[in-house]
Amino acid sequence: MSKRPWNFSAGPAVLPQPVLERVAAAVGSLASAGAWSGGIEQDLSILEISHRGKAFSAIHERAIELVHEVIGIPRDHRVMFLQGGASLQFCMVPMNLARPGKTACYVETGTWAKKAIAEAERIGPTRVVASSKDTGFDRIPDLPGEAALGDAAYLHITTNNTIYGTEYGELPSLPSGVPLVADLSSDIASRPMALDRVALGYAGAQKNLGPSGVTLVFGRKDLLDDSDPEHLPAYLRYRTFAKAGGLYNTPNTFGILVLSAVLEWLRDEGGVAAMGERNARKARKIYEVLDAHDVYEPHARPSDRSQMNVTFRLAGASEAERSERTSRFLADAEAAGFSGLKGHRSVGGVRASIYNAFPEAGVDAFVQFLRDFASRA
Repeated sequence: MSKRPWNFSAGPAVLPQPVLERVAAAVGSLASAGAWSGGIEQDLSILEISHRGKAFSAIHERAIELVHEVIGIPRDHRVMFLQGGASLQFCMVPMNLARPGKTACYVETGTWAKKAIAEAERIGPTRVVASSKDTGFDRIPDLPGEAALGDAAYLHITTNNTIYGTEYGELPSLPSGVPLVADLSSDIASRPMALDRVALGYAGAQKNLGPSGVTLVFGRKDLLDDSDPEHLPAYLRYRTFAKAGGLYNTPNTFGILVLSAVLEWLRDEGGVAAMGERNARKARKIYEVLDAHDVYEPHARPSDRSQMNVTFRLAGASEAERSERTSRFLADAEAAGFSGLKGHRSVGGVRASIYNAFPEAGVDAFVQFLRDFASRA
């Protein structure tokens, strides 16, 4: 192929071309990247500057400001850029938010929610208050009534489920006194969201915010200030990072620079409001063609379909026929210039991840491919 393939990778995912070019310049020198230059460090690479120096301090502070300004995270929430991915947050959340006599409550909507639940069960009392497991994780289950959350230390949800292709259309509003904890890894900044409802949120950057290796964590100041379990190592306490301004240890300086550049790109594209309209349009185009052809079987129920991860199977009279048709679909797609469409190893099928930076032109090309394949399947 003489051009870049259309990148449907679920993560690390596609990044905006202007960001790639700007960051590539910053690897040479900060001065080459424009706004990040200044002082004696301007002729150094982002890969070799101190995280305590003036240049990175400016980058770090700018990234935090953009998180508030562009994503809409409330000003009464502390912002931290941690490491360890969402997987580390699966254990940090219960370690820090567990309370005597309280239960960690979870909504089970797929693989990543199950992993978070398993970690919480290692820490203390844990309860699944709603689940879509019985229908193959094809929907977002209804939350229980207020009485069922009376002993909740917090309620944890996974806002978008990359493997099964479901997504919360709106963040839930919980009873007073029950903190909402949200894993926003794969749909953060994809549309306007009621983030004031989230007491503590986290998101791996590698979907909509940047490269792997950075995890955005934000939490209400009062919640973090009240959370300092003395039995935990310092590195596993939220308050450690909150008190240190997120610089308790050396952060992923390169990843934070990329995140800052992505948020500046998002701002210049019209922010989350414009991006939400664009993402809804992109997803609608794909779902419409999937629904119009019997050869495709979308996994998620229409009411809960993700705008970030479109998951579907190829129809067939038997599993052998499904498998053969899926293999042919993926091979034809790769030959046509589409990358990263293979479904997660746990469920198979096809997954088209269309995060913020995925161009609408790529969606249009894929829609035409879907039509062409259906005509000859």
